[in-house]
Parts: sequence; structure tokens; C-alpha cells
Amino acid sequence: MGTQIEHTTRSSNGNGSALAANRRPASDVTAPYQRIADRDRGTGGESLADFLGYFGVGLGLAEFLIPGGMARLIGIESDERNRNLLRVMGLREITSGVAVLSKQQPAKAMWSRVMGDAIDLACLGVALANSDNDRGRTLFATTNVLAVTALDVMCARQLSKQPETPANEGADEGIIHTRRSVTVNRQPGEVYGFWRDFTNLPRFMRHLESVRVTGERRSHWVAKAPAGTSVEWDAELTADTPDELIAWRSVEGSEIYNAGSVRFRPAPGGRGTEVRVDMEYDPPFGKLGSKVAMLFREEPGQQVQDDLRYFKQVMETGDIVVSDATKQRGPHSGQPDGRGVSL
Repeated sequence: MGTQIEHTTRSSNGNGSALAANRRPASDVTAPYQRIADRDRGTGGESLADFLGYFGVGLGLAEFLIPGGMARLIGIESDERNRNLLRVMGLREITSGVAVLSKQQPAKAMWSRVMGDAIDLACLGVALANSDNDRGRTLFATTNVLAVTALDVMCARQLSKQPETPANEGADEGIIHTRRSVTVNRQPGEVYGFWRDFTNLPRFMRHLESVRVTGERRSHWVAKAPAGTSVEWDAELTADTPDELIAWRSVEGSEIYNAGSVRFRPAPGGRGTEVRVDMEYDPPFGKLGSKVAMLFREEPGQQVQDDLRYFKQVMETGDIVVSDATKQRGPHSGQPDGRGVSL
């Protein structure tokens, strides 16, 4: 199905016709695609939110771990009262920073940061009124907080434009929703068949320990959890369309809630199969667990994207390709050590 576009020879302002308004697709044609883009990528502000989140965690750690040094830095007396106040402010910074990085409710988390900035500015105002403090240092700290506050407000306003979508439904209860896709150079039937055999899933899903088929539409899953623990649940198929769709959900009473779908459709230009995963689940330890996982790049979106990359490698090459850096983090010898790799 093509897009209908009106043509003219040249726009009235003399620019090339590619820039003319009447050469662009109608808004009712582009609107569905814009909604998909908004749902998957957001409406802007995510990169700035990441920066401010990491900044908040770093600042909070400094305030909590070295409150005396931070007190001297902002020009106030390093007594027990001020050190305890800075520790409390540090915990607040860490909490808000982790909330922003978790991407569960980024707009709410950023507005929470703005409220924290207002508290910081009020405290600095009190410090400026005290002639016993180093007002030059306090004024410098106030200027920096004002600059960060401006960034927080700008970012919060951008994130507040996010549309209401399934991606943020249930976020207040800690439900995580993620969507990822990959193109695999194999035919849809072959890709569907490999995924439909659930015992294949641990081959490319690094967080899964095992999947055991227990019935025609049921299976038992065991997955890795934080601190070396594991979680188990039973899942049931809710939809199964050969070569097109597989959907599942955990059965009532399972240890964790998990639901999702994977769609298979021919990729444009005969490039194989587009695999699209849409998943939601309630992580172990709730929102706290998901936020801690985010700091270690173990949040669901990153996991699913990595799993899909491994899936593509398994389907196209028969194995997962890893580099020596995957086995040994940081500086190490250029000679591989021969040890196996645990995904």
C-alpha cells in the first residue's frame, strides 16, 4: 500500500520541492508511525536524564561517604549536625538518581529531582545568611545547583511529553515493560520453529537456567536472580500462530509475574525475518531490584536486546560469538586463556 502525496513542480518560495509542505505525507498517514516511534524511543530527554541520573548518584555518594569534605567544599562548618544533614541529602540524591536510571517513571523521577533541588537551594540560602560561613564558596555552590536545577526542569518537561502507552502502565507497582527487535537472516518458519521449542531458549537467553515443557501449552521456567539466587514459575501459551506469533504468561500463583509475545514477520527486501519481542514482568524484589539491576546493566531492556543479538548469532552461525573482552573485564593479557564463557 503506497502513501499518496500531492506533487507540484516547485514551491512558491523558490526552494526545492522536497522541502515544500505539500510534498510531505499527510499527517493522518504519518501519525501511526510517529506513535510507534514515541512508544519505542520516547520523545526526547532520555540521554540528558541518564547523565543527570549518574550525576545524582555520584554526588549522593560523595555527600554520604565524605560529608566533612563536602561541607568544607560548599563553605559551611563541618560539625556533626551538618555532616548528618549532608548524609541524608546524599541518600536522597542516590535514590532519585537510581529512580531516573531505572526508566520506570522517568518524568516523575525528574520532577522529584527538581523538588530536591528546591530543598538544596533553600538550605544554601540559609547558609548564605550565616556570616560565619565562607560565603564565596557557598555562593559558588548555589550557582552550580541553579545550573543543575535548570537542566532538571528542562529534562522533566521533555519527559513529561511522553505519551501514555503500555510501556509505562503498571510502573508504579514495579511492572517492567520492554520492546525490542532484531532482523535474522533466516525464513520466518525456521525462526519460529526454533523459538517454539522452548528448550532452546536457554541457549541464547543468558538469564535462563532451564525451560522444561510440562504439557501441550505449559512449561516450567527457572531463571537467575540477584545474589546468586534463582526464581521459578510455570508459564502457559496464550497464542500460537505458526510462523507468526507466540504469546505467553505465567500461571496464577507463580513466584513472579511474566507475560509477553514474540512476532515473526518477513523483513523488507527479502532480508530474512524481523523478530519483535514485547515483554512485561514483575522483577524479583520489586522496584528496588529493578533499579539496582539498572546500575549493573541488567535491566530487562538491556537483557532482551542482548538475548536477541545472541539469538541472531545462533540462528545465523549456529553458535554465540564472543570476544576475549567478554571473558576478562579490564586490562588483561592478549593471549586467550582457554577458559569457557558463561553468559
